[in-house]
Amino acid sequence: MFVSMRKGQGGPIPKFNDYNLWKAIISLDEFVPVGRKKLATACGVGEGSMRTMLRMLEEEELVSISKNGIRLTEKGAEYRNIMYMETRPIPKSSLTIGEHDCAVKVPFATKRVFYGCEERDAAIMAGALGATTLICINGTLRFPGSDFPVAWDIDSAIRGQFKVKNEDVVIIGTAKTPEMAERGAVTAAISLMGGLPLRRSLGDMLRTDSTANEVLSLAFAIHELVGGLPVCAKSRDNLGIRIENGAVVDNAYTGDILEEVLRENTTVRRVAETGPYKGVRVIVTPVEIDGKVVAAIGVVDIRCAVGEDGYLRLDLDHSFSK
Repeated sequence: MFVSMRKGQGGPIPKFNDYNLWKAIISLDEFVPVGRKKLATACGVGEGSMRTMLRMLEEEELVSISKNGIRLTEKGAEYRNIMYMETRPIPKSSLTIGEHDCAVKVPFATKRVFYGCEERDAAIMAGALGATTLICINGTLRFPGSDFPVAWDIDSAIRGQFKVKNEDVVIIGTAKTPEMAERGAVTAAISLMGGLPLRRSLGDMLRTDSTANEVLSLAFAIHELVGGLPVCAKSRDNLGIRIENGAVVDNAYTGDILEEVLRENTTVRRVAETGPYKGVRVIVTPVEIDGKVVAAIGVVDIRCAVGEDGYLRLDLDHSFSK
């Protein structure tokens, strides 16, 4: 997914993601036009977001919009064929924790899978309860990194829905509703494929009311860039997240410095006086889109080692300068 800045556009920031874009493309046809309201309902977005999505797809020459409705162009039909994935509801099993499961098959993608936790995290970020990744090696479905096949009943249920071949990947999304199970599975699959190759603006991804899940990708990217130092992030109008050691340790987080940065629209570098990082130097900066502060993100300079007694020893000698 390519990110570009968007200038000079007012009004509320639309809310959609790669799954919604994928759903729009899959729901359209070359020959039969579809109305915008019907398409918005199928994609699970509002009409404002639908207008922005259609503008993006039209700029990519993937859709044609007329008074009769929206349809795919020849280029759009080719793109749909590339991005098409089989999705099927499957019976609940011991592998999953939600009330509803949806499986998606990604052909010839086993070499892209590492541990399966990456797809699980992508599904959770999309609002599902989780996802299970299975790979097909030598004709058997198994967990990544394992030589043992999955249970017969699970293998049978999957093969009853898909024709699975060697090197295929099956991702099972699980959630409280069928719609969210599909969203989780497809989002995980899109993540495995490297995202949708569409240009999107930063404003399409971050808003003043973005949830903790929606700022998660940016926060994890910063976490990796700073060598695993703790990262905190939140949107202006919602609680945020706190990441340590590659995992979310708080998904309803805020702090005095984060709130100050959002209020004053300025970068702050100083020792925290309250909260879990009290006494540790932090740097927090605002995220601004089209002249409006929508979020704040901070890095905590917590260089530490665990002593023999199990307590953390902080080393602030290499902390941020004031």
